[in-house]
Amino acid sequence: MPIQYDPYQFLAIFLGIALIFPLVPLALARIWARRFSGSKPGNIKNATYECGLESKGDARMRFRSDYYLYGIVFLVFDVEVLFLLPFAVAFMELSVGACLAMLVFLLLLVEGLVWAWKKGILNWT
Repeated sequence: MPIQYDPYQFLAIFLGIALIFPLVPLALARIWARRFSGSKPGNIKNATYECGLESKGDARMRFRSDYYLYGIVFLVFDVEVLFLLPFAVAFMELSVGACLAMLVFLLLLVEGLVWAWKKGILNWT
């Protein structure tokens, strides 16, 4: 007579192991920290630390949206170059239709670059 397993029992065991696996090391680390390193509060330890400098002024600064546009344009063209890699690898085995499709793709890419250039997105000044 074969042993029958309950799928919910498996899921319950799996969930228990999934919870125990990360929580046991965290609990052991907390016990270790409380046992071997005491609390040492002070002005220097409790001070805000960011790049070694005390913060001055308001944290909310205005950023020019041009920087974000420049970054987005960079990402778009960077990802588009990844689409060119398989084309370059298999160039000799491709059909005429595939070459025409890649030519249209490149023309759209150049059109986007010209648009960004004329719009002034690529200028840092």
